[in-house]
Amino acid sequence: MSDQSYLNWPFLEAEHRDWAARVEEVAAGLSVDHGDTDQACRALVLDLGAAGLLQATGSADGALDVRKLCLTREILARHDGLADFAFAMQGLGTGAISLFGTEAQRGEWLPKTRTGKAISAFALTEPGTGSDVAANTMTATRDGDHFVLNGEKTWISNGGIADLYTVFARTGEAPGAKGMSAFIVPAATPGLEITERLETIAPHPLATLSFVDCRVPASALIGEAGQGFKIAMSVLDVFRSTVGAAALGFARRALDEALTRVSSRCVQGAPLMDLQMVQGHIADMATDIDAAALLIYRAAWAKDSGAARITREAAMAKLFATDQAQQVIDKAVQLHGGDGVRSGVVVEKLYREIRALRIYEGASDVQRVIIARQTLAAQQG
Repeated sequence: MSDQSYLNWPFLEAEHRDWAARVEEVAAGLSVDHGDTDQACRALVLDLGAAGLLQATGSADGALDVRKLCLTREILARHDGLADFAFAMQGLGTGAISLFGTEAQRGEWLPKTRTGKAISAFALTEPGTGSDVAANTMTATRDGDHFVLNGEKTWISNGGIADLYTVFARTGEAPGAKGMSAFIVPAATPGLEITERLETIAPHPLATLSFVDCRVPASALIGEAGQGFKIAMSVLDVFRSTVGAAALGFARRALDEALTRVSSRCVQGAPLMDLQMVQGHIADMATDIDAAALLIYRAAWAKDSGAARITREAAMAKLFATDQAQQVIDKAVQLHGGDGVRSGVVVEKLYREIRALRIYEGASDVQRVIIARQTLAAQQG
């Protein structure tokens, strides 16, 4: 089993240690058939819901325990990347509802997503804007007691299998970031279509969505009109830390695999682990993992302790954890030699899984911009 000593760090409490033990038990018992990605995700959502793990993805009072979210993603990712994905999207997809939704919205959707009876998705990215969310062009036009949505979203996780989408569209209250709003759009709403399924190096359900005169009731509006950008950034503040946690889980598994390899593989009559250069790689991997964990659980603890926003802390956690996990996994592949690039070997699968985490929910270079701006603003008072 991977190093568990971090569970005793002061960022975590007894309830988090108990939760981690429960997640470990559930994760160890999961059986994931990767032959059909869509079906695997549907089955995982049901299994995670039945096991009670999806209770951490939302609550009737809007509270989210970010440390539980991070622990769950870290442990699930260490066991299986698709299990982590299935859990994470139930949280991200309903994050806006949990944090900003009305009592009626929470009451309608969270009991379904927290039990695995409905699959959720977060529809923010557009083909022409990518990380520049303020430049999104999809529109939501008021028409009496309805809004009419027109536009396109892409790279939407759970696209094609989701039962509901949290969709961000321009309502025009002001230019740029201040003119967007958030809506709940059930998958069966007329005018919403899946126009393309997207294939990636690590298979996940991803799609491009088209909205053509898609009518939703005014009650589908999350929060207030014009608050969409604020809502999106608040949700990402929470879930960027958890992306780092997933990367941490991948890195821990890579280190475990590397330790097994270097202790059992011999060169010139001695184990690989006796080579000083190999020891150097192991030292770097272990240090990067601990440093990433400190940043992740610092950010999660700050949010759980009442911080209104953790933009800088979450960006640091995601940037460092994902970039360094890539390095840790690369070292693990190198230590496996030819076996490291053999299809189906654990470290080869990890190598494919980690790459996307440095892009989605804000690419690494975007995180650097965020950190720099936050740091400069603090220095200027």
